[in-house]
Amino acid sequence: MDRQAASPMRPQTIPLSQPDLSEQDISAVMEVLHTPRLSLGPKVTGFEDKMAAYVGCRHAVAVSSGTSALHLIVRALGIGEGDELITTPFSFVASANCILYERAKPVFVDIEPATLNLDCDQVELAITSQTKAILAVDVFGRPADWNRLREIAQRRGLALIEDSCEALGARYRLETGEWMMAGSLGDAGAFAFYPNKQMTTGEGGMVVTDRDDIACLCRSLRNQGRDEGAGWLQHARLGYNYRISDINCALGISQMNRLDEMLTARRLVADRYADALSNLPEIVIPTETDGAEISWFVYVVRLRESFTRETRDRILCHLRKRGVGCSNYFSPIHLQPYFRELFGYREGDFPVTEAVSDRTVALPFFSQLHKEDVYQVAEILRSILATIA
Repeated sequence: MDRQAASPMRPQTIPLSQPDLSEQDISAVMEVLHTPRLSLGPKVTGFEDKMAAYVGCRHAVAVSSGTSALHLIVRALGIGEGDELITTPFSFVASANCILYERAKPVFVDIEPATLNLDCDQVELAITSQTKAILAVDVFGRPADWNRLREIAQRRGLALIEDSCEALGARYRLETGEWMMAGSLGDAGAFAFYPNKQMTTGEGGMVVTDRDDIACLCRSLRNQGRDEGAGWLQHARLGYNYRISDINCALGISQMNRLDEMLTARRLVADRYADALSNLPEIVIPTETDGAEISWFVYVVRLRESFTRETRDRILCHLRKRGVGCSNYFSPIHLQPYFRELFGYREGDFPVTEAVSDRTVALPFFSQLHKEDVYQVAEILRSILATIA
């Protein structure tokens, strides 16, 4: 996708995100279109095998989205009405919606201001007799504190779900010194392949797990409740149409062949932003912590505490007027209207999440973003801050 051409009336636009598609990707999709197997064919199992090997899990189950992957994990764990899952209010809303789908209750705890991931001290305090699982999110591709989370889950007898929808390719070091891939650190993990992710299948997701029972149930549930090997009209349980096509999976296989290359390119863009923005005292730039390697999904900077949400929104407006794609990331889940109605949440319930959300600015970020564009974005942001501050 080319950037819009500049004109006297309209500045050149640098998009917020953009998929990295090659001629090989296009050829892989076209090859499937010349076969009679557009769904439930060999590309699905090929994609699953490739993903399982990459993550280091015994099983991978390809599905229609990251949301459906999370939903199937929750259902496969037998979580239902009256159960509680501890999770974060600072995430894309799907990580909490998948709990509501099963009439269970998401129990939010606040985040750490440095990592933006779950505050494990607060996780401990939120556990009750109704708690069945912890659903932790690797926010913006940064692994959560999995050493603490795994210890808590094991000691308290809880299931552990890893939402790695933003973190494909991230790595985390266990206390043993072993490095593990994001997605492999809980009972099951979920990935998503929307076009703004590290790799894309257009729409799609993946469940990864070492547990045979979870994998078996997810395969059945994604396909209307059919057990493997059963007839087309034989349904062992209530299921869903969460299938993904061979067309999508052919693109996924091709993208995975270039995944390391694309991750390296995204890291280079992040490094360029860090260099270009390093002398801006008004913002906090994302940095890695020891023992956790980020897989760069987005590039989100945070304004200092002296800035208000209203000022942040003015900055976003000015960036867009100057042709820079941008967004706030994320809006607190607990303050979404239906969560307020269901659970009575109010401003102030999770102060760190709310303070962070009020001050985030997501800048253009994708693997093919040109060096000149990175420095142009930085210069435009610098000039806007000089005017507003």
